[in-house]
Amino acid sequence: MTWDSIKLNDGNHIPSIGFGTWKLGNGEKPTEQVEQALSVGFNHVDTAQAYRNEQEAGIAIRESGLARGDVFITTKYSGTNGKNIENSIRDSLGNLGVSYVDLYLIHHPRIAVPSISVAWEQFEGLRGAGLVKSIGVSNFGVEDLRTLLASAKIKPAVNQILLHPYVYKRQKPILEYAKENGIVIEAYSALSPLTTLPGGPLDKPLKKIADSKGVAPEQILLAWTKAKGAVVVTTSAKKKRLEGYLDAGDIKLSDEEIEAIDGAGARGAVQIQVKEIGRRLAWVGLLGVLALGFSFVSGVDLF
Repeated sequence: MTWDSIKLNDGNHIPSIGFGTWKLGNGEKPTEQVEQALSVGFNHVDTAQAYRNEQEAGIAIRESGLARGDVFITTKYSGTNGKNIENSIRDSLGNLGVSYVDLYLIHHPRIAVPSISVAWEQFEGLRGAGLVKSIGVSNFGVEDLRTLLASAKIKPAVNQILLHPYVYKRQKPILEYAKENGIVIEAYSALSPLTTLPGGPLDKPLKKIADSKGVAPEQILLAWTKAKGAVVVTTSAKKKRLEGYLDAGDIKLSDEEIEAIDGAGARGAVQIQVKEIGRRLAWVGLLGVLALGFSFVSGVDLF
């Protein structure tokens, strides 16, 4: 279970794997699943204002019996309910039942209003007030980070982005820019090639590498993400899978294995793009047929 903590550019440390609550909804389900994750060894919980389950995550953390300092809590300003940044963090702290969060993120550049620079200045103020220990961003591209850094007094500690082999080539510029500026990358949806995009070019190399090491393909994906230097944010309702995710921290991939995954990911990215173009063309064609049908039935000349 070697998921060592990573030192951030502000001197704080972040656990290199976290349990994410995206898509868990609210009610008993997220509370039970966060409790389960903490019980098997996760010590990093990732939630957000937009997920609407901060309160449930807070209940699970308190009921775990763990000391506040033993659990790293990330939440995000999502711009929901029309609340500003200061009111949002205070709401989040109340929901979570804590006096501070370890990491607070701007969920997306589009909700950084009235501008990225102004929103970031307010984030810097939250850190100065002791409401958050580290501040960062999510879903920011290179240009978004350039805009932020142009006036920032404090650099973002992290940038949480979509990252898996099928998007690796597309995300490489932001990975490189973040590295140049000492910003840690957090990866969400790292298991998408298996959970939502199965049947692609990655299936074969992942299985081959997994079989050679006596582990599961999803563990290889997590090991690949770790090898890219990213913090992993993942989830599962199954205890055994969570235990497997933690065990993946011990898996070492060779350069050849990483290159095989990178190559299959690049081929898959092209296939996914072709399929997406095909879907869009199909929709355009369907709309055209419907329009012609309407024209024929109604006698309206559309052209």
